[in-house]
Amino acid sequence: MTSLKRMSRRDLLLAASAFGATGGVTNLLAQSNSRARVLALIGDRYHNPDYIRVALTRMFEGLKVSVDYTMHYDQLSKNLLKDYQVFLCLRDGMIWPGGYLGPDAYTAYAAGLENRSDFPDSKPQNWLTEDMAAALKDFVSEGKGFYSLHNNSHVSLSSKTYRDVQGGAYIGHPPLRPFKVNVVNSTHPITKGVNAFIVNDEQHYVEYDKDRKYLLLESENLDGLTFQQHGTKAPAGWAYDYGKGRVVFTAVGHTIHALNNPEHMKLQRRAVQWLMKEI
Repeated sequence: MTSLKRMSRRDLLLAASAFGATGGVTNLLAQSNSRARVLALIGDRYHNPDYIRVALTRMFEGLKVSVDYTMHYDQLSKNLLKDYQVFLCLRDGMIWPGGYLGPDAYTAYAAGLENRSDFPDSKPQNWLTEDMAAALKDFVSEGKGFYSLHNNSHVSLSSKTYRDVQGGAYIGHPPLRPFKVNVVNSTHPITKGVNAFIVNDEQHYVEYDKDRKYLLLESENLDGLTFQQHGTKAPAGWAYDYGKGRVVFTAVGHTIHALNNPEHMKLQRRAVQWLMKEI
């Protein structure tokens, strides 16, 4: 396999082109002395897989892992997961079988169409099946790691099984705006040495289901801005053992600069190491 450090610019462009064209499982980071294989399911209508892949590739650099990226949500299964040690997911629970007019939910894309009636309203459907959720539960219960990022908490709205593994579910978020991510448990191996940081991102509000002793992070809008009735603060990260395996959720991640914030990147790296039981 090709080491990232030895990859030419042409190699990276060809790999990225293949990923974008096929949406298949594409290995962009591998080391001959890998101690773990990671499967990263990324990208959806609101989150372009290109920026996620670029950010995560940078985050994974230096860790002893081999990472396969995919957009094929429909292939998630026990058979697909069996050769991996960590499953990472940064995508929501929606697909749009009838298509949509733009990458976001605003109506401006449709306003100027002369033949607006020719286009059906965009209607999402859930992609997760209970077999997929059960495959994830077995994967983690048997000793593997699950890293759930950002809007992946939305998937929990469609499955009690998935939600039980992940530990919570999506509520919503305000528009992009600055907020602070505070470390509420500095003794955990993941947060050890990680400082609070400020990002301009979607402050995701989530409902957390597990014991509060597993909370690691809390987001806070320092300007006093709230979201609906939920105040200025929200759970922003947790970690716990699940069966013989481990689960981590972190809420930041709508933009590449938020994913690549130095303290956040340190946090993500330590999360992967903890999932692999290296720390």
